[in-house]
Amino acid sequence: MVSTDRLLAFAAMSLLLIVIPGPSVLFVVGRALSQGRRAALTTVAGNTAGAYVLVAAVALGVGAVVERSIAVFTVLKLLGGAYLVYLGVQAIRQRRSLQTVFAGAGGQPAKGSRTFWEGFAVGVANPKTIVFFAAVLPQFVDREAGHTALQMLLLGLVFNVIAVTSDSIWGLVAATARDWFARSPRRLAAVGGIGGLAMVGLGVTVAVQGRKD
Repeated sequence: MVSTDRLLAFAAMSLLLIVIPGPSVLFVVGRALSQGRRAALTTVAGNTAGAYVLVAAVALGVGAVVERSIAVFTVLKLLGGAYLVYLGVQAIRQRRSLQTVFAGAGGQPAKGSRTFWEGFAVGVANPKTIVFFAAVLPQFVDREAGHTALQMLLLGLVFNVIAVTSDSIWGLVAATARDWFARSPRRLAAVGGIGGLAMVGLGVTVAVQGRKD
């Protein structure tokens, strides 16, 4: 299996990638600002599950196809970017209902299953994660030790443990800041709009992001 040295080196590289805010972090923060702590943590869970699907895809060889095919990569990033823009626009349109949702009367917050699957969609379509898993993950595998797929799955699990911890912290911090805004309907509407704009900007960034080759 994977040696301790390789595991630690991969964990260090993963940490460097994860702590720098990317699509996943920005999406979680936007969701925390617009819908609160529970939605943020549910989004993190979905995002983590989506990221692990990418790990499995790389372990089974599918990731190499995405990395080598400009067409597949482009379609994937455009779909992901468009979906983020859609979610951002929805958040902006619903920003004035946030006070009612927050107070527990009137409007209903998004269901946990919905926020989970939205987070999953972002996680599985994250260009940064796709490139990292496809290009970097295989480099830490000891092919002479055998069980290549299992080694990749283990390394991916390490990445996801670090990611879920980091993303949860980002989400909780953002949700705590949201509580302050909730004391004023105007503030809360403003933060809902900011969260929506963040997701729209993120969607555009994902759509125009190029390959690192």
